[in-house]
Amino acid sequence: MSYFITLESYDNHTDVLPENPCSYAFVAENDNYTFSSSDIRGFGFQNRKFPVTLDWRIGTTSCDEAKMDATNFGCKENSDCVDSENNSGYFCKCIRGYEGNPYLSNGCQDINECETMSPCNGTATCINLQGTYNCSCPVGYEGDGRKNGTGCSLPYKDQSKRSPLINVALGTSIGLIGLLLGIILLHWMLRRKQISKLREEYFQQNGGILLREQLSKRRGYREDVKIFAAEELEKATNNYHESRILGRGGQGTVYKGILADNRVVAIKKSIIGDPSQVEQFINEITVLYQINHRNVVQLLGCCLETQVPLLVYEYITNGTLFHHLHNDDDASYLPWETRLRIATETAEALSYLHSAASVPIIHRDIKLANILLDDNYIAKVSDFGASRLNPSDQAQITTIVQGTFGYLDPEYMLTSLLTEKSDVYSFGVVLMELLTTQKAVCFKRSEQNRVLAMYFVSLMKENRLLDILDPRVLNDENIGQIKEVAALARRCVRVQGEERPTMKEVAHELAGLQAMPKHPWSESKLIGEEAKYLLGDLNNTYDDGATSSSMGYDSINNKFTFELQGAR
Repeated sequence: MSYFITLESYDNHTDVLPENPCSYAFVAENDNYTFSSSDIRGFGFQNRKFPVTLDWRIGTTSCDEAKMDATNFGCKENSDCVDSENNSGYFCKCIRGYEGNPYLSNGCQDINECETMSPCNGTATCINLQGTYNCSCPVGYEGDGRKNGTGCSLPYKDQSKRSPLINVALGTSIGLIGLLLGIILLHWMLRRKQISKLREEYFQQNGGILLREQLSKRRGYREDVKIFAAEELEKATNNYHESRILGRGGQGTVYKGILADNRVVAIKKSIIGDPSQVEQFINEITVLYQINHRNVVQLLGCCLETQVPLLVYEYITNGTLFHHLHNDDDASYLPWETRLRIATETAEALSYLHSAASVPIIHRDIKLANILLDDNYIAKVSDFGASRLNPSDQAQITTIVQGTFGYLDPEYMLTSLLTEKSDVYSFGVVLMELLTTQKAVCFKRSEQNRVLAMYFVSLMKENRLLDILDPRVLNDENIGQIKEVAALARRCVRVQGEERPTMKEVAHELAGLQAMPKHPWSESKLIGEEAKYLLGDLNNTYDDGATSSSMGYDSINNKFTFELQGAR
């Protein structure tokens, strides 16, 4: 077989340089030659070698068509036929395990892999076969003797045939591993015992024995409350991961948890470091276990096995009323009808706490941030960490003053005498926020108008209520309701608690306003009864120098705690 290559010059070699009339040409595989100026100057390429690829095929038919003509078919023994890429013609190649010329009879010869590849491992013997090979283990051994195999080894029953040194090494290794596992198991058991003992100490320290006694009596408590194990709540909160935090407040941190039965709950971890916090925690359990009202967040259980006591509540999905009224980034507008219903539901919950609970309860921290909303915007009163039981034979309780600036009853702040009317005052401020969409305390307002309660009452006295109402909720149809609610809010924040209505009266009045037909009222109705309202200089009320008090500020909730040293 011969091949001829002809090289010719364009224009008959006439357009060349006179000083260098020589020219040359060569054949090379595409992309294997890169031009260089040295090639022109000194024939530097002459000693260079370039590969040449010969691409060819047999005939113009495919393998299947060519096999039909056995006489002229080009592929011989131990070879495969391969169609060319453009499906025109074919070529032949030796099958795996053979090499040579596939177009000649006996052209493809067996490869001796045992000599060319050394494919066997360890003690295995390589045996060449036609087109392949075999790695044979020695007599008495078994396994895969190839290099990538498991290797040859004695059967289990013949392990005694191993050398004594191997047996000693294997026995020592097994012994050390067993000893290590034993130490780990012993450490784990001791650790579990230590943790169990520590959790029992925490349980007693957090009042668990007393709580069990109270739950066993089941007097006034719900039947579905549960004492959770510490591990259960750790799993529910992914070990209290930061991504599960719902919020932080003056009493502790609240986490979102998912129990084993896929119930979503809110888990409150109380603050540690102050013994009084443990008392507040036990107080909150005692209070909440007696409450069963649709507008109060339901307590599902608690955990006392940890250094930080835990409370488990139902999970309320739609955030706080504060978020919906005051969050500029993600504010959701609440129409007046919704605001009035939320106010009515909150008042009914407080009325229940004051009048219908087995032992009356004073919440002591009513504010927008402690009113939660579910998906249907149903109000849920929450956070009873500062609450106090109020036995029916006690008109008032002397206690350290706690509350949130802007909602705090000034009479309670000055006297330390806690009554149900303190909740009424705080609720009056909530009504004002619902009417105005302004915060209870806003440092952007002028100094004399900084406290919403004082600002609101002063405008009402001047017959300028419309100056502060949220214009989005005001229309000709609901003006009557809004005026009545404003007058009610004004009565709730009277300086003297005895002049304020009870929460039962407030709830009854709001429920009546909800049912009241909507019709326009004259503006003259804005002026209510002439009584003593919050018109004095409240700046003196909140002045540090007015009493021997100390303040602590919670930047999350704008919360102040007042400890009046001499008040009793």
